[in-house]
Amino acid sequence: QVQLVESGGGLVQPGGSLRLSCVASGTIIRINVMAWYRQAPGKQRVLVAAITSGDTTNYADSVKGRFTISRDNAKNTVLLQMNNLKPEDTAVYYCYMGGDSSGAWGQGTQVTVSS
Repeated sequence: QVQLVESGGGLVQPGGSLRLSCVASGTIIRINVMAWYRQAPGKQRVLVAAITSGDTTNYADSVKGRFTISRDNAKNTVLLQMNNLKPEDTAVYYCYMGGDSSGAWGQGTQVTVSS
């Protein structure tokens, strides 16, 4: 069983930056995709960014040019660097890691962008 632990959320002013981190532990065979999703109050959970084992990345249009996803396979870690944050980025951010036949979710970390 894989456990994911996220960190790095918090309160930031518009235009500020945050870096989210997610570390996997437990029985890890192979992780194919690592991703970040977010869920704002009253809305569905949506994909923010994803990165494959071959380092192919995919971003939501709303974060392109502002967010950068990266992974450290040796440490089973995925990072999300968030720059030029906007109030509409406010949400709970969830880490996801997927293998060949199953995936795991983190518990979520709150990101609030407000002046």
